Amino acid sequence: MSAPKLLSGGNPQIPKGEGDAPVQAYIAAMPRWKSAIGKELDELITGLVPGVRKAVKWNTPLYGAAEGGWFLAFHCFDRYIKVTFFKGASLVPPPPVGSKQEGVRYVHLHEDECFDEALLKGWILQAVALPGEVM
Repeated sequence: MSAPKLLSGGNPQIPKGEGDAPVQAYIAAMPRWKSAIGKELDELITGLVPGVRKAVKWNTPLYGAAEGGWFLAFHCFDRYIKVTFFKGASLVPPPPVGSKQEGVRYVHLHEDECFDEALLKGWILQAVALPGEVM
């Protein structure tokens, strides 16, 4: 089996699928430092959200509540990983990066910066409690 193709920004091209396996394939295919951060994100989310649903759609890992829609996704870009909170404008404090899509907020994780794990945990716990996005 050949390695997944990397799309623009180094985002892995992973077949659409439900469950943990496609998400782990995506994380393993993330280039360089991004794979380690992807693994940390996945472990953090899985540890905080019992029964979390996982899928890969549009070459992006998605995380959802056991019952309901998606609350978080992440995606590779050249210089950072974009973590998407679909109802991010409702989080306190809201994630720092705005979106053209109403209610969506982002946080960018860079190679040489430590992310605030406590803040990220708070956002995840708040996000999973909100109605998720249906896709």
